Amino acid sequence: MINFTKIIAALLVLLATLLGGYAWMLSRQPAPQAPAGASPAPAAAKQSDKPQAPTFAVVVAAKPLAAGQEIPADALRVEQLTINPAGAFKETSALAGRVPVIDLGEGSPLLEGQLVSGLALRVEEGERAVAVRADEVMGVGNKVQPGDFVDVFVMLKSDGKDVDRSQARLLMARKRVLAFGNASVDGLPSKAPADNRGGGNPAVQQRNNEPPRTAVLAVPVQDINRLTAAESTGKLLLALRNPLDTAMPDPALFAELPTALQPQAPKRGEPPRPPLEGLNLAQAGLITSDLVSGGSAGARRAAATETRAVTRTAPRSTGAGTRAGLEVEMIRGDRSETVRY
Repeated sequence: MINFTKIIAALLVLLATLLGGYAWMLSRQPAPQAPAGASPAPAAAKQSDKPQAPTFAVVVAAKPLAAGQEIPADALRVEQLTINPAGAFKETSALAGRVPVIDLGEGSPLLEGQLVSGLALRVEEGERAVAVRADEVMGVGNKVQPGDFVDVFVMLKSDGKDVDRSQARLLMARKRVLAFGNASVDGLPSKAPADNRGGGNPAVQQRNNEPPRTAVLAVPVQDINRLTAAESTGKLLLALRNPLDTAMPDPALFAELPTALQPQAPKRGEPPRPPLEGLNLAQAGLITSDLVSGGSAGARRAAATETRAVTRTAPRSTGAGTRAGLEVEMIRGDRSETVRY
């Protein structure tokens, strides 16, 4: 029995030796190369199991965009990005004509916060948004709403000794209201009762309940001087009008007000310069006394400062006979004085 066990053990040792030698021979042989173009099956399976990252359509700048310049339609394109920033756009049609507030490089996503927004977009070309003081009486009992059209009247009061010279007149007609108090045409207002506004927030309700203190009007730039001068010297009053009423006063019936600054006369040979308008008329300015008097104060002021000398030869008698002398007439306003030399 002992001999039989020894024989079995010897056979197992021999078998193990043979298997080890065979394994060593296999390890010495080169590994078979895979055919060209074939990919390992395990790697392909592993790649197919990996989830693909989602992409989003985002509008980006196709070329650099300058701040303050209108965005042309050909400066935009849509790209598939792995990020979707807050405020991004999906279509280029919503961005053509908008104005960025910062410089944007090529490939930069365009976001709502990077574009001009608010009340400035409601101001037409040649207009400016101007705020004037407002109260319940001036604002038609606080019934004025953003988007309404109003006539602006001015009340100019004289002192107690000259009450008859106080005047009230139409200053500007059919001006658009951009904002009144906390409400504005860019989407802030609410015509609902004050109790229903603010969503139950006491701070918001208190702010909405405050009486309006300012009214913002869209005013042509050449008329801002008249508005500011009238507000500083008198009291403004808004008269609410129907938006379908487009009647306007005829400016040809009244003389134009003189400007505070006089433009330079054209040089010899140059054609006459056209009347001032727009920004040039605004820069020329307005004197308050001319606004009050309709320009007659400017005429009196020019006459009072005019000094004209007329020189002529006239005989002058003396005790010994006559001889020629100089006679100068000085005219100052309504006064005339002749001086002989």
